[in-house]
Amino acid sequence: MVIPSRLLEYIVAAMVIIIAPGPSVLFVIGRAIAWGRKIAVLTVAGNVTGSFFLSTLVAFGLGPILARSDFAYASVQWGGGLYLVYLGIDAIRHRSIHAADMTNQGGGIPSAFKCIRDGFWVGALNPKAIVFYAAIVPQFVDRDRGSVTAQLIFLGAVFSILAFISDGTWGLLAGTARDWLASDAKKLEKLRAIGGSVMVVLGFSIIAFALRDALQ
Repeated sequence: MVIPSRLLEYIVAAMVIIIAPGPSVLFVIGRAIAWGRKIAVLTVAGNVTGSFFLSTLVAFGLGPILARSDFAYASVQWGGGLYLVYLGIDAIRHRSIHAADMTNQGGGIPSAFKCIRDGFWVGALNPKAIVFYAAIVPQFVDRDRGSVTAQLIFLGAVFSILAFISDGTWGLLAGTARDWLASDAKKLEKLRAIGGSVMVVLGFSIIAFALRDALQ
């Protein structure tokens, strides 16, 4: 397996994105508030499995293109940064709606299979995740080190592992503090706003690095 030279930078960027309370985190917190820690962790397991499946599909489709085209690679850099800014602003603008959706789970306690299945499809069919794997992850690929596709798959696996650890922790914490979180939607709104702000800052940082590379 080819290891990209900017792996450490990728891990830092990935953790910033993962830790920021985005859609996946809110989905897990909502499950934890409704049904507790076990359901939340099972949901995370399904979610990251679906997400890795999606990243693999993107890698096989996008890898050969990025390996051959400098223009495509530059477009991914700029597009990824702008997309993160958009996601952050959208999260801030709609924070109250997302917070309300989190606690509206409904129904009885789902089985372990259903938790994993639901989490898988949420991860695999997330249109925002498709753009993330297509626009953000490729920026950390080192085209001089060989197979771009293999590097994309590797980075997708790293992201999934980090997401399982982080989202699972969110689920455990939310399951423990479920009464506290469910009692006031304003707390959830603040979490969403913080996550959105982090994504905006990261997006502008990526644009700045892309501009620096273009001027060199």
